[in-house]
Amino acid sequence: GIISLISLAVLSYERCCTMTRTAEPDTTNYRKMWAGIILSWTYSLLWTVPPLFGWSSYGPEGPGITCSVNWHSKDANNASYIICLFIFCLVIPFAIIVYSYGKLLCAIRQVSSIPKGPGRSREQRVLLMVVVMVVCFLLCWLPYAAVALMATFGQPGLIGPAASIIPAILAKSSTVYNPIIYVFLNKQVSEVL
Repeated sequence: GIISLISLAVLSYERCCTMTRTAEPDTTNYRKMWAGIILSWTYSLLWTVPPLFGWSSYGPEGPGITCSVNWHSKDANNASYIICLFIFCLVIPFAIIVYSYGKLLCAIRQVSSIPKGPGRSREQRVLLMVVVMVVCFLLCWLPYAAVALMATFGQPGLIGPAASIIPAILAKSSTVYNPIIYVFLNKQVSEVL
């Protein structure tokens, strides 16, 4: 899940940098691509390894068929990890996505000040992709984050196993939706298809 969130943030930042750059992108240089992949995996690893060394723990999630962070433990060690996980693996990636796509939209809006034509349709297509990406991100991850925070900081037993399974499935399904969004709303990819 974390690698999916971080990859979306890195992808949105890279897309913003590529689209707002004045020079023609160098498609033969794969250093930035590899740097983004390594950064995503390293950052994700840094946030998934701590429970193995005592900062929080892993345990059964929902009805006990999957494993996740122990959301139900009420000790300070676990609560501090949950807060950091929420900030550094949900809020910050989301802020990067909103910033990157917002900057991209502003750049496209400046370039396409013509009322009608290809610039306008490009702006509308990018706007649609941004809205769909942000809405899907929120629909997939916000319920999961809310349930996790309520389980950690709410009354014991507030979130039962049955109530926690749908947000978990939504969050895990985001890895399926994101490629579909990119393929069908990215003009360069959809022209190839």
